Amino acid sequence: MNLSYLPALNAILNAICSVLLVTALMFIKRGNRLAHSRCMIAALITSAIFLTSYLTYHISVKTVTKFIEPQWFRPIYLTLLTSHLILAIAILPLIGITLTRALRERFDKHRQIARWTWPLWMYVSVTGVLIYLLLYQIFPQK
Repeated sequence: MNLSYLPALNAILNAICSVLLVTALMFIKRGNRLAHSRCMIAALITSAIFLTSYLTYHISVKTVTKFIEPQWFRPIYLTLLTSHLILAIAILPLIGITLTRALRERFDKHRQIARWTWPLWMYVSVTGVLIYLLLYQIFPQK
């Protein structure tokens, strides 16, 4: 089965998630809890689809794409990738806690952790798109 389309799909899902996160932030700042909630649920679903697609690709494709060229950019890419991966792992429990507090209507506690969750989730989503662009579009690896 050809899964070569999945990295591009993953980047699209990350981009959609980023837009949803920004939109959700705008809604909550305007006091529109319902629209905020709907955007955040859509971001969560989009991220879950992304994670499923990402894991499917990396479990199915037996080769690992390595960033080799250009050599001068490799340390920059690896720094970006490392921060992205560490925060992508760290964000999972934060999203769960933030969501649980919102569902239990513990909005005071929800806000406290959301101040950390939102920017980290945004960073992971945006850098996911950037990593795709660097690895497959700007500096395609052979």
